[in-house]
Amino acid sequence: MEGFLFQASIYLAAAVIAVPLAARLGLGSVLGYLAAGILIGPVLGLVGSETKDVQHFAEFGVVMMLFLIGLELEPRALWDMRHRLLGLGGLQVILTTAALMGVAIAYGQPWNVSLAVGLTLALSSTAIVLQTLSEKNLMRTSGGRSVFSVLLTQDIAVIPILALLPLLATGNMGGILPDGSISLSAEQVEAAHGADAGDHGPAAASAAFDFVQSLPGWGVTLVTIGAVLSIIIVGVFFTRPVFRFIHSANLREMYTALALLIVVGISFLMMLVGLSPALGAFLAGVVLASSEFRHELETDLEPFKGLLLGLFFVTVGAGINFELLFSRPILLVGMAVLVIVVKGAILGVLGRLFRLKGRDQWLFALSLAQAGEFGFVLVSFSVATGVMPDDIAETLLLVIALSMLITPLLFILYDRISRRMDEKHGPLTPDEIDESGPVIIAGIGRFGQIVNRLVQASGFQTVVLDHNPDTIAVMRRFGFKAFLGDPTRPDILRKAGLRDASVLVVALDDQKSALQLITYARKERPDLHIVARAHDRTDVYRQFQAGANDIVREMFDSSLRAGRYVLENLGLSEYEAAEAQRMFYAHDRKSVRELAALWRPDVDPSQNKAYVARAKELQKDLETAFLNRGDEDEEKKRA
Repeated sequence: MEGFLFQASIYLAAAVIAVPLAARLGLGSVLGYLAAGILIGPVLGLVGSETKDVQHFAEFGVVMMLFLIGLELEPRALWDMRHRLLGLGGLQVILTTAALMGVAIAYGQPWNVSLAVGLTLALSSTAIVLQTLSEKNLMRTSGGRSVFSVLLTQDIAVIPILALLPLLATGNMGGILPDGSISLSAEQVEAAHGADAGDHGPAAASAAFDFVQSLPGWGVTLVTIGAVLSIIIVGVFFTRPVFRFIHSANLREMYTALALLIVVGISFLMMLVGLSPALGAFLAGVVLASSEFRHELETDLEPFKGLLLGLFFVTVGAGINFELLFSRPILLVGMAVLVIVVKGAILGVLGRLFRLKGRDQWLFALSLAQAGEFGFVLVSFSVATGVMPDDIAETLLLVIALSMLITPLLFILYDRISRRMDEKHGPLTPDEIDESGPVIIAGIGRFGQIVNRLVQASGFQTVVLDHNPDTIAVMRRFGFKAFLGDPTRPDILRKAGLRDASVLVVALDDQKSALQLITYARKERPDLHIVARAHDRTDVYRQFQAGANDIVREMFDSSLRAGRYVLENLGLSEYEAAEAQRMFYAHDRKSVRELAALWRPDVDPSQNKAYVARAKELQKDLETAFLNRGDEDEEKKRA
């Protein structure tokens, strides 16, 4: 017991220290976990041979990850994304696998090992890439959406890859015998019968595995089909009654127990019939994706998935053979660079075929060029099923880890390329602005387009500015006149008629640029009326202090309208719901103005005592106003 507690303390302490540091440096949590494993393993030697045992346990986090991925993928959503998933994503996996398989064959590897290597390296790092795209606000770009589609395809592709790898095995390592029955490897039999726990496992489990192994080929097929159908039937017809039964207990931990039961039970069922537990978990996730309990399952399993995956990455880092790296550093680093170059070239060609241009094409090619965390899982699985020898697996693990460590440098390269593209096209960017009007609209995205159409339809002239040439081209294609130019540049604003305009609409996506524009415009024109788009309430406070007159939060008005629909469907009349919406809107405007005076940019609102106290008072005022309004309505009905 003491030894277990000591090892647990080592793993957790390493993760707690290394992961936040890696996140602050912009390297991502996965690299933090890898660094933690390297620190406690090869560097300090605090963990040893038990790492493999911990890794087998931690791999269960991958099963949970695939279950959660399935929960996010309703069949309808998959169908809507079919062109990018099957086209862009599917071609990326197939072409990259073929290219890297060819490289492995050129190095003298057998075709089955080469195919396993190609499949493993074709996947990219979902964790690193998505986190970096979010941090850099690149998810909404065309390149970012294409990257997400490919990552989603890769996550789905893990399922057939896990099913294919055992078919590539050679030797007596388990698989399907000529008569169609299942043959388990010694390691699989040992795990199935609980050898890792120091005993022979429950008699019922042993009997179940023995029974399935003894079946003929047609029997195994029927049992397998039955297991898959049972997952679908239970997910569709029985989960709702079970969740309602659990809800009657009124114990929060029972939801967590049920979520774990679903994943663990499905994993055992899949292992029983010789299928991958990840396949069953993913299938169950897709079946439950439309369930009203989906968010409950996600909330309950997310901490377990994150912790187990983190533990898995720590064990991978601890198991990296640095003696091998130091013995052939040039070769191994060269192999990692070769993987990045090959994948990047294929991604660049696919990006052009699917009409990605400029920085979007560079983002697409560079962000997906590394190998990914699922590669660690596939390498371990390939060794366990006898597809890949240990020496090749150790080399491949190093190549994957090195390519992931290089990924931050690829994003730095993308930033430099983007800046050079801006500099290159800078002198050609601004249009000659030959019109003026009472309204200047800075930014013509979804927000700015609606404002522009409404104002023009009402008979007023607008001057539209945007720095994105593609957006301007689309506007002109639909018959709207817009000018290409950076709205934050003083010379562009002067040409657009800032001196004589009555209203400036700040509809820029970038919060810093919007704040810069508001500050400059208010300084130049104290009498100018500024209408600004804000991201959230904190952004409202900044813009209010900078001098904006009317500030519209992105989701506020649409959320109010949705709330009004809810009230109407709960029995309120259209007038009553509209009146509630009006009261809430008026109170919120008053609250924002009062709280803006108390807000301090250097203090978190939750730590600002005066702000918190006034916010509570305003919330009570709102409740009192609605209560009084309800009493008035009751009196009118009685009268």
